[in-house]
Amino acid sequence: MLTASSSFARFALRRSGSVTNTRSFHLSPLCLEKLNVEGLASKVDLNGQNVLMRVDLNVPLSKEDDVTVTDDTRLRAIVPTAKFLLGKGANVILCSHFGRPKGEIIETGKNGRLNPVVPRLNELLGVDVKKVDDCMGAEVESASKELTNGEVLLLENTRFYAGETKNDPELAAGLGKLADYFVMDAFGTAHRAHSSTAGVAEHMKLSAAGYLLDKELKYLKGAVDAPNRPLAAIVGGAKVSTKIPVIESLIDKCDTILLGGGMIFTFYKALGYETGNSIVEEDMIELADKLMKKAEAQGVKLMLPTDVVLADKFANDANTKIAKVSEMGGEWMGLDIGPETIATFADEIEKCNTLVFNGPMGVFEMEKFATGTVTVAELLGKATARGATTIVGGGDSVAAVNQAGLGDKVSHVSTGGGASLELLEGKELPGVAALTEV
Repeated sequence: MLTASSSFARFALRRSGSVTNTRSFHLSPLCLEKLNVEGLASKVDLNGQNVLMRVDLNVPLSKEDDVTVTDDTRLRAIVPTAKFLLGKGANVILCSHFGRPKGEIIETGKNGRLNPVVPRLNELLGVDVKKVDDCMGAEVESASKELTNGEVLLLENTRFYAGETKNDPELAAGLGKLADYFVMDAFGTAHRAHSSTAGVAEHMKLSAAGYLLDKELKYLKGAVDAPNRPLAAIVGGAKVSTKIPVIESLIDKCDTILLGGGMIFTFYKALGYETGNSIVEEDMIELADKLMKKAEAQGVKLMLPTDVVLADKFANDANTKIAKVSEMGGEWMGLDIGPETIATFADEIEKCNTLVFNGPMGVFEMEKFATGTVTVAELLGKATARGATTIVGGGDSVAAVNQAGLGDKVSHVSTGGGASLELLEGKELPGVAALTEV
């Protein structure tokens, strides 16, 4: 059975010619074939026109009053597209879900009405945002017809209708009566075929991507499908099962893949190592082996850590020790990558011109086991400074980078969790597929 050093030898083959490949970054065909908001404005005089804009207003509310917005990141994210449309004289009709009310009308809280976002939207957009208590029907249609030039109307939580998540044609048609043009700017829900993300586009003259969605496509498709090589992916997270499609897709695109997080122990098990009390998905061992063999066959450098941080319990006050992967076992569990691995990963990151980070290297929520994740984030910041394209691909990796205060030090931090994963997997997103082709 392979030792730690021989496992590196086995999976550290570089795709031939990758180092000399100096193609410049450019948008992939997917990014170019869909109309964007500037393209919409070039085709149509938007002055006085109603534009339905699907956004993501899922902001956290204070646990004390269920009203105060505690993080306005998602509200600020809609501003560039909304202000562009307002600048063209369009009336912007904002449409969003809020939490998961599952077809119930809930007055307050994280699954309730969208009233809490109105004051902050007023400030950010510089206009008085009007709000209605429904998202379709006679009252809403009347409010939409009364809009003049450069006004903003906020619709009620779309998921008050159970049919929203089922792409109900009646809800899609109801939304379609409010405007002639549609702008999709909610990347976080673009992987869902819902009435307000996909179905509504069938009732519009033209449908376009907003700046936020366009940027996500530019980085998660453009920079990955047509990268400035070498391209490396740093993939972590607790479970292999959630990352198998991503790793499979990245093997077809990357020169190097660096693995971390709890998932590595399933790979170690496939290589015959003892893993102690570390998390292992027994039903994924065979698939992990197949992924390693696929990488080897395609000349992709798939790198597993050579050392890990072990703990005697899953807690921040646990006793810890550094161990080679050949020394794991007993009652200990691995909760972070080790210093030798960090140094090796740093060398690999330094060689690459495009880097994708998806998933933490350890249990970063506990300070004692955050070193691997934070160091990778810092290395991405340094890579960005030297001109590399660096992408943080949604979910826990975004939280980790922001926790380290490095969100503004990378090229792009994705706003989507599941949408980011599906785009990296090469899947077609319904909310993108529904847009007008150019």
